[in-house]
Amino acid sequence: MPDQTTVTHDAANWSEPDDVPWTLLDVDGLIDAYWAVIAPTMRADDRDPETERPSYSWLREHGFRRFIYTLREHHGRTLTEFWTQELGHGDGDDDYNWGISHRPTIEALEGFLDSKRSRGGLSESSITTLRYRLARYVRAYSAEHETDDLLTPVARDSDVPAYEAVDDCLAAFDRLHDELDSGRTKRRIHRIVDNWYAHLLRRRRAVVNPADGLDEEYRWEVTTEDPSTLSPDHVRALYDAAADDRDRLLVLALCAWGLRSSEVAALHRSNIILDVGQDEVPYLAFESRKNGPGQVSLLYGVDVLERRIADLSDRDDWNGYLFPSNQSASGHVTGQTVRNWFETLTEAADLPAEIDGEDPVPQMGRRFWYDAYSTSLDAVTEGLEDVAAEQGSSSPEVVLQNYLSEERSRKLRRDHMSKILKKVFG
Repeated sequence: MPDQTTVTHDAANWSEPDDVPWTLLDVDGLIDAYWAVIAPTMRADDRDPETERPSYSWLREHGFRRFIYTLREHHGRTLTEFWTQELGHGDGDDDYNWGISHRPTIEALEGFLDSKRSRGGLSESSITTLRYRLARYVRAYSAEHETDDLLTPVARDSDVPAYEAVDDCLAAFDRLHDELDSGRTKRRIHRIVDNWYAHLLRRRRAVVNPADGLDEEYRWEVTTEDPSTLSPDHVRALYDAAADDRDRLLVLALCAWGLRSSEVAALHRSNIILDVGQDEVPYLAFESRKNGPGQVSLLYGVDVLERRIADLSDRDDWNGYLFPSNQSASGHVTGQTVRNWFETLTEAADLPAEIDGEDPVPQMGRRFWYDAYSTSLDAVTEGLEDVAAEQGSSSPEVVLQNYLSEERSRKLRRDHMSKILKKVFG
């Protein structure tokens, strides 16, 4: 490539796109070319070159493909970056700058955020965060495909095959994957993009969600061996922020029953045993379960569970899963979807961005359950100290293990655990 810093040019002689040696120009030369050639063309098209950023589609239609190519390939800049950083237009605030000029797409993005604000009850700080993450994807998509129009590929009347819409979305995430270092940031951007396309599907403005399941293509998971736990106040805030029984059941399954994300996702009607004896409690039964009992007592939240089952039973196509999915081969949502829902709830509940230095994750709900269970066991043990002294036992643990029946011991633990959960969930 020529040494662009030594190339001279005479902008006074430029009047048409073909007059400009685009690929030989440095950034200052591109600025001159913008005012010498692009700006007059915009004015002739009844556009203001000082306030209206030209779109990729407009530039291509008016013969400025090589300008776009030079920006991207020779200078590593997007059109938005050139507009804000080099020309000094716009406020340059990435939190509020979509980086595109296609009005229908911008209106669809703003409509989604308005719904999150008015129906989802999200705070303005949460809306700002979602806007920033969506804008990162929008700019990546626009730069990758040289178009500001993100709606046409997924529209109901579109001629674009669904697989091409998915490929285009994947290409935008490939770009983000290369640009960003944080796997957690990539996951968060994917989650909100997935939610936006799902919103368009619900509004019948789209026929496909090209972001659905794309996170499975990458290794974006951020795990910790020993995640921090949620406090009772955190759990209560999550439960209060739940807008429907699906989200309430999600919080209960994680925090009141101690299930893993994958177990929540695959929870089936056949796992639920509600018809029990007078002195027993409803429970979940699993054929096999890693590092946990195959039977989990439902000490709180049975009413929500019953409502969820009743609601799903009214659907003719219900397959028995508590979190069904028509788009998944398994018939239920993925563990990643559960994690996405949980993250949405943490934002709605205004939980801290970090808890003991870690982002809130579903594993923290399971850790809360373990802590509550341990507290129950400690309380039962402490209550047996007098009995141990009377029996001459070395410790109350000995009484618990050797002198109380398993049924009695289990009942004591359940009673105390039930009190904890009722206090937390109200």
